[in-house]
Amino acid sequence: MKRLAKHWLLIGYLLFTMVSCSRAELPATIDKEPPVEIGDSLKGKKILIVYLSRTKNTKAVAEIIHRKVGGDLVSLELVTPYPEHYQTTVNQVANENATNYLPPLKTKIDSIEKFDLIFLGFPTWGMQLPPPMKSFLKQHNLKGKTIAPFNTNAGYGVGSSFDTVKQLSPDSRILEGFTTKGGVERDGILFVMDGDKEKQVQVEVQNWLEKIGLLGTVKTTKSIKKITKTLR
Repeated sequence: MKRLAKHWLLIGYLLFTMVSCSRAELPATIDKEPPVEIGDSLKGKKILIVYLSRTKNTKAVAEIIHRKVGGDLVSLELVTPYPEHYQTTVNQVANENATNYLPPLKTKIDSIEKFDLIFLGFPTWGMQLPPPMKSFLKQHNLKGKTIAPFNTNAGYGVGSSFDTVKQLSPDSRILEGFTTKGGVERDGILFVMDGDKEKQVQVEVQNWLEKIGLLGTVKTTKSIKKITKTLR
């Protein structure tokens, strides 16, 4: 009888150890970010993300998109950069818009025809599409391409920028754009895409990509939930 009791005690100890180990190991698996399912429209497609960013907010959104969908990430740079002084740049951009001047680009993209999907990122300047982005659209033939515009602004919205993208890309398929509030350079607030704001924008970008069909819905692992519930 004593042997039998020891035998059952040993079995009970082993079962308790196995359950305890499972409880210790499971949270590490559950805490991992659920896998993102690529939408059918992205599978096998070549992706280019081009962005213009003065205060790094549009750059931050471009990098979030890049982490979600991959592809080539390219910053749009000018032969002659805009002045650092805010009001001087505002005046210069207003004059460029009034005269339809297209500033020369330093950035060169070879073989743009190889890309299927092009993300275009830019801030709102004077409630319009920034002149450098107009230069990009004028210089590149995007016929037959799918374009996904995204925008940061100081709280006044996209203005006419998305409409201008459509006008300058008449033979492209233009998807619904994304916009979010960034810094307010006029007030000296240059960068805000950090901390809680960055987390918020990550969710917004995820929802946008799902809405326009470029990403599938993020799925949680039902089996992990089931196991966790059983062991509790």
